[in-house]
Amino acid sequence: MNREIDPDEIFIDSEMASHFDVHQFEGRLEKAISKPTLLAVGALFILIVIIFLGRLSLLQIKNSSHYAALSENNSLKSTPLFAARGVLYDRNGIELAWNAPGNMSSASTTTVPVAVKVTPLASGTVSASTSAQSYGDGSEYSVPTREYTPLPGLSHTIGYVQYPSKDSAGFYYKEDFTGLDGAEKYFDTALQGQNGLQLVEVDAHNRVQSANTVRPPKEGGGIHLSIDSRVESALYNSIRDLATRVGFSGGAGIIMDVYTGEVIAETSYPEYDSEVMSDKTDSSLIRSYLADKNRPFLDRVSSGLYTPGSIIKPYVALGALNEHIIDPLTIIQGVPYISIQNPYDKTKSTLFRDWKEQGPEDMRKALQMSSDVYFYEIGGGYQGQKGLGINLINKYTSMFGFGAAIKDSFFAGSAGTVPSPAWKAANFDGEAWYLGDTYHTAIGQYGFQVTPAQVVRAVAAIANGGTLINPTIVSGGQGTVIGHVDIPAADFQVVKEGMRLSAQSGVAKALNVPYVTIAAKSGTAELGVSKANVNSWITGFWPYENPRYAFAVTMENGSVHNLVGAAAAFLETINWMNVNTPEYFK
Repeated sequence: MNREIDPDEIFIDSEMASHFDVHQFEGRLEKAISKPTLLAVGALFILIVIIFLGRLSLLQIKNSSHYAALSENNSLKSTPLFAARGVLYDRNGIELAWNAPGNMSSASTTTVPVAVKVTPLASGTVSASTSAQSYGDGSEYSVPTREYTPLPGLSHTIGYVQYPSKDSAGFYYKEDFTGLDGAEKYFDTALQGQNGLQLVEVDAHNRVQSANTVRPPKEGGGIHLSIDSRVESALYNSIRDLATRVGFSGGAGIIMDVYTGEVIAETSYPEYDSEVMSDKTDSSLIRSYLADKNRPFLDRVSSGLYTPGSIIKPYVALGALNEHIIDPLTIIQGVPYISIQNPYDKTKSTLFRDWKEQGPEDMRKALQMSSDVYFYEIGGGYQGQKGLGINLINKYTSMFGFGAAIKDSFFAGSAGTVPSPAWKAANFDGEAWYLGDTYHTAIGQYGFQVTPAQVVRAVAAIANGGTLINPTIVSGGQGTVIGHVDIPAADFQVVKEGMRLSAQSGVAKALNVPYVTIAAKSGTAELGVSKANVNSWITGFWPYENPRYAFAVTMENGSVHNLVGAAAAFLETINWMNVNTPEYFK
């Protein structure tokens, strides 16, 4: 090792030690840092620089767009601006469903424009409410609350909605209203509108600095329904009051224009509250709806299936006339019952009873007094009188729309049943069809099932001369014409005359009112084996001379001992209409 050592590196004079300033490191020997140590430290710094540059490259080049967006979102928060749902109106422009106002409140007092509808109630007060929804930025924005007419009887027509849904952090994962029943569901797309969007700028402490609407909301379109809310509510009140008074479990009614198919009123009892079902705040009431054995969620007009009873007789009469089974003036001797011998045991016979002994009657009187024996004979035949038979009964009742669902309509629902040998075999383990089954079918019993919407469509076809029109819920709309019943006008006239006689002095004479001429057919359908309960029906049209409106009302599952039925409910309704809406009788 060739290195010289300086003299001052060898010894330090001990006498001089006291003169050194030790705080300045005087009198100390120093040793140079070794090259390996310098190289190691340098390599460490270079490694740190490389890692830093690599991370910087990853952030700024490869993932720059991702982190730029993330940075933007950290300062800008988007919030939906909920569009006001379209308003539902009745045929007279009365609001049935509208929106309470929505607004935004925050520390910055930023406001949000939302299209809303505020409606004065009957009392003259303005109805408005809000339902505040919290956002992660500390602000609140209220979803426009759906509000409904306080008139009873319109819930199944109007329906209800499901509001937008948010998560636990207050952010909306479902931003649309959804119609769940009635017109809210059927016209959901048209009513929805288009939500807007607002960007809110916040600082590092999540305080709102500014807000900018980048897309304003667009209000949904309004829908004018064909119903007259006043008449519909009156019809509901009549059905409800009768059911409560005499013990029917439910009921339904519908009134329809016989030429356009526009439905003036359609109601179902019992019903739910549209606002309660939309708000979902009264859980106990909703639970009571679900537990109610009388099924308030069932729209009985479209989906309620009922045994029709004698309201089927006009269609059997038209079939018999068209097939020349009987002349309308032919007299059948009314008897308390007819007796059919048992084909397997000649010593036994089955009695088919009339509801009362009628005396001699032609077709008009048979309709007027609703003779069962007359329709047993022209339906299934008896002694010298030929009958239609089950296949022709099936044909003619089907021509008037029974046994087929109303398609592509607000009133789409149950198809119902017209009994037939094939239907019986399928439902009763292959059992054969008997003459007695034909008799019962001819008077609307046995397995016959219809909906009130089907019934009003059928009786409208009698009133207008044979055109079968699907009902429509749109004001000014035209129901779909699904066919024309090819039966001579003279045959229709016979049936119309019989129905007019029924309202004048027959089984429907409760409707013999002085302010309008009504043609009607009543029916009482026995239920179950014991026949202790019945459905009560009234159907018909007015005015008799120039028909404009058809109607059908049913009262469900009441005691067979009731002397008051569907005719009483409809009488109460038309009496109310005569005072409050007389335009329907002009």
